[in-house]
Amino acid sequence: ITQTKMAVKKKSEKRQKKEDYWVRLQEVAQKYKNVMFVDANNVSSKQIGNIRRELRKIDAYMIMGKNTLMKASLSAANKKPEEGDEDYAERKDTYKFNENIEKILGQLKGNTNLIFSNGDLGEVKAVLDAEARPSAAKPGMIAPIDVSVPEGPTGLDPKQTAFFQTLGIQTKIVKAQIDIIKAKQVVTTGDKIGGTEAALLDKLKIYPFEYKMEVRKVLQNGSMFDAKVLDLSTDAILAKFKKACGNQAQMSPSSGYATSASAPHSVANAFKNLVAACAETGYEFPQAAAVLSAAKNAPAAGAASSGAAKAEVVEEKKEEAEEVDMGGLFGDDDEY
Repeated sequence: ITQTKMAVKKKSEKRQKKEDYWVRLQEVAQKYKNVMFVDANNVSSKQIGNIRRELRKIDAYMIMGKNTLMKASLSAANKKPEEGDEDYAERKDTYKFNENIEKILGQLKGNTNLIFSNGDLGEVKAVLDAEARPSAAKPGMIAPIDVSVPEGPTGLDPKQTAFFQTLGIQTKIVKAQIDIIKAKQVVTTGDKIGGTEAALLDKLKIYPFEYKMEVRKVLQNGSMFDAKVLDLSTDAILAKFKKACGNQAQMSPSSGYATSASAPHSVANAFKNLVAACAETGYEFPQAAAVLSAAKNAPAAGAASSGAAKAEVVEEKKEEAEEVDMGGLFGDDDEY
């Protein structure tokens, strides 16, 4: 009896990695509820390795890859299983539509990477900000911040004054080197950096920018936010909330629409009206009686205090009068 051995085609290493990535992305998207969308342009592999290590400490997970592959994997995870699908048997009982996945798909544009977390995204951003490296200004790049050259010695010889003259920077020669008389802004946020500006900053060894992962958007508890919300402190949020409550409390009485913020003011105004009605009609209830009694006694107390003040003034004047020595006015005490 001869046994026929059927050749089994082995998966390539590249194919296996792709399948592992496919499954891992789906599992992570189901496990975590918060997502941070980041741009990793110009970030080195060493920085990425350090970031991954720190993220693991706070139970956060970073996924990097091509948008086409990420979209395909996530779309497949959210597709309702149908009979005839290869994985129908294993997915039919566990399938659940994930709204977060649909929102993630809408943000996968350009060089976008994902960081998943169930914790505080502010901690995740702190990890990204801590892993930054200095960067020189390069011609043609868009400046993320304003850049100025400081006043003082530059260490450059007088032959290089052309750079400063071109940019309108006031200089003087001190001890055979160029000194900047007054600080000057040479790069403006959002502008394209020119060759002269880049060359000058390089000569002055000024590296104004930094390469780090930039946060684009934040998906937290099902809502999409701008990255700027991560920079808001607890005190800043409370201050904004108090201001909003104050505005609401002011607008509600004017519009006649009661809210929880305006209710205390409405009750206080109603009480004032009741006290006024009691004062006119003579009808009293305990709380109104206490207010009216205090109001009646207030002028008497004021008058008493005013009288006491007057008495003090008279007493002072009397004492002053007694202290005046009139004995020697006509020479009674003179001795001739």
